[in-house]
Amino acid sequence: MEKGFALESELLYTGHQVEGMDLKPEAPPLFLTTAFTMDSFDEVRAVYAQGGYTYVRTNNPNREMLAESVSLLEGGERSHICASGMGAIASALYTLLDPGDRILCNRSCYGETYELMTLLLPRMGIETDFVDFRDLDAVEAAITPATALFYTEVFSNPTVAMADIEALGEMAHRHGAMLMVDNTFSPLSVRPLQRGADLVANSLTKFLNGHSDAMGGAVTGRAEMIGEIAKVSMLLGNPGDPFSSWLIQRGMQTAGLRIRRQLENANRLAAALAADPRVERVNHPSLPDYPQRALAGRLCPDGLYTPMLSFILPEDPALLDRFLRGLRLGKYAPTLGGIRTTLSHPVTSSHPHVPDPLRREMGITPGMFRVSCGIEEPEDLIRDFLGALDGIC
Repeated sequence: MEKGFALESELLYTGHQVEGMDLKPEAPPLFLTTAFTMDSFDEVRAVYAQGGYTYVRTNNPNREMLAESVSLLEGGERSHICASGMGAIASALYTLLDPGDRILCNRSCYGETYELMTLLLPRMGIETDFVDFRDLDAVEAAITPATALFYTEVFSNPTVAMADIEALGEMAHRHGAMLMVDNTFSPLSVRPLQRGADLVANSLTKFLNGHSDAMGGAVTGRAEMIGEIAKVSMLLGNPGDPFSSWLIQRGMQTAGLRIRRQLENANRLAAALAADPRVERVNHPSLPDYPQRALAGRLCPDGLYTPMLSFILPEDPALLDRFLRGLRLGKYAPTLGGIRTTLSHPVTSSHPHVPDPLRREMGITPGMFRVSCGIEEPEDLIRDFLGALDGIC
């Protein structure tokens, strides 16, 4: 592509070509095949030597086309497509860490990432220290000689607290550690690799697919590192399947249009909820009282931050149920990133196994709802949420 085109334009022309095949399709083709045949031992040896298409778990054109688009989006040398976001995170950590290594993880992290680090990785001799990454002095104090990797989300799930990627990258590298960043909540808003991260993970199931009909994940970074992760992912049986990869690649074509509307809707809905006295608190970087406004302005200078927000109502189960029943547009779903607005209750869905005292330290209370904004008309969305609040007070 010619230099100077907008990222959204480049995404439309990336991920269509199949390496080694003289094809120029207007839409990416779907390769529903478990293997590619070869006619001679000479061809077999050549294909394997070149890392060509052999067996679906090893290589598949749809994964490679999607990986090209993800690499463009994140500004990385190479991406690997996994069966899920958690598969991408797990494959990376299993590859990069050895027994005796320690992870320094942002205390505000996705619940299943917390479980991976507290239930599975210790079996490999890998321990995790959890620290509030908003306090850089506390992060520095928690580093040990065994700290091999910092791990964080750009916007934490579900409190939408931010991590200073630039400062964390500098600190990690100064101590000989790597920085891995989950960018699922900030597609098109932040490019962590350009801010000092070594590796970026994305749950492709969410905003980049956008249609709530396919599951996948990706890790992006330097080509050599991604090549090693791909080997481990293959052995774990974790690479993404062709059809899901094809669906997600189709979703990537409209990511610029969809996500921009979702970002704008989040700004609008957050402002409306924050102005309502029945809401105890709203977490979103667009709000004047957001504690990290300066950091938000530095990482997202265009004023569009994340399609995610969370808000807190009183800790009354009956009240929360009435609110949920009163919504006509937003519906409860244990996922995010689709074209329709969805809500979840973190204490029930994403963080049930995190101890309550730690949840509250994170800012997660039983009265919190997490919202993933869709592409509805913003005034309809605001009217729907405020109408549901009318039904509880």
